[in-house]
Amino acid sequence: MQREIIRIDEERCTGCGICVPNCHEGALQVIDGKVRLVSELMCDGLGACIGHCPEDAITIEKREAEPYDEIAVIAEMVNKGTNTVIAHLRHLKDHNEYGYLEEGSTWLEVHSKDLSFNVQEVLDVVNETSRHKHAASGIRHEQAAPGLQHAHPAPDVHHLHAGGTCPGSRERLIAPAPAFDTVAAVTPSQLTHWPVQMHLVNPNSPAYRSADLLLAADCVAFSMGSFHNAFLKGRALAIACPKLDHGTETYIDKLTVMIDTAKVNTITVMMMEVPCCGGLIQMVRTAMARASRKVPVKAIMVSIDGKILSDEWI
Repeated sequence: MQREIIRIDEERCTGCGICVPNCHEGALQVIDGKVRLVSELMCDGLGACIGHCPEDAITIEKREAEPYDEIAVIAEMVNKGTNTVIAHLRHLKDHNEYGYLEEGSTWLEVHSKDLSFNVQEVLDVVNETSRHKHAASGIRHEQAAPGLQHAHPAPDVHHLHAGGTCPGSRERLIAPAPAFDTVAAVTPSQLTHWPVQMHLVNPNSPAYRSADLLLAADCVAFSMGSFHNAFLKGRALAIACPKLDHGTETYIDKLTVMIDTAKVNTITVMMMEVPCCGGLIQMVRTAMARASRKVPVKAIMVSIDGKILSDEWI
């Protein structure tokens, strides 16, 4: 897949190794007197190491590279201690990488009993640091700072994992739009096949062959009154929840089969604005990297009250 990743100019690199401890993801090592990128999947492409190179030997370029794997990174990183984990999570948060942040934080919570540190204390430190930074810069937590990398506004992260829950679990009330006084008929469903849950679907089903695939988060259809006519019509549906579903590696395998064998025409990913939903687009990116075919992918971000926050081909 095409993504941003670091490039090391070996002519400039002196092998001093100053950048190595500043790559919290563990993607750099000094080998044969030069710093090397030893793992593409562990380089997030955000460039924390760049400012620590006295020779300006590190830059960021866009090229074919393995997709970044937050789960692999955090599983390896916990052995380096609490401070490294905190620095990594802060790094993701500072760059508004809320999907990766949710993946890493959820992994820590799931494996908390096996770790040598208190996971909730780590998450509290990360959250407290964010609040101080936002207060100092005058940025309200519910607003996105100018120049963010994402097209959609940053989700509300004021209480990241407060009380052991994620931002997407924060309770809120929504005022529904007024209903029409008259309804001519019951709106027909646009669903053309069953099952639709990713654990249950057969990726070789005729429903997906040469179809336009709609991969939607479980909550999307409930937040959008127009979901069937505006988005489901004419598409083959699959649904998933990247936070609550288990064994999602199977989803990546199925998506790869849909791309290579069923030969879907396009993939539209519909996600809620909550951070954990970012896992859906990561699954598709990983499947695209594994597949031999390339298909157009569109990402649609939906707000809690059913509005489209962003709609773009990626």
